[in-house]
Amino acid sequence: MSAALVPTFAALGDPTRWEILVTLGEEPASASALSERLPVSRQAIARHLAVLHEVGLVEPVRVGREVRYRALGSRLSQTADALAAVGAAWERRLATIREIAEGL
Repeated sequence: MSAALVPTFAALGDPTRWEILVTLGEEPASASALSERLPVSRQAIARHLAVLHEVGLVEPVRVGREVRYRALGSRLSQTADALAAVGAAWERRLATIREIAEGL
């Protein structure tokens, strides 16, 4: 599971892609609409959307002649669950260390 998340984290590691995802979390938007809201060209937005789509974080939806993108909550939830599992494992380790230290 964690190896499958590497492309997702790589995609989210780019500040522009993160901003695009946050914006799409508010409402679906086309590449043109995103380029009006963000300081990035439409062509660059299209490339970022392709990366986000490739890792399953957004999907295109045709609305008339326009293609709008929307964030996919299920993939974001899977990613959050994986991070929560890592955090829980660290919490268990730290609790064990604390118990050992307090027992000395």
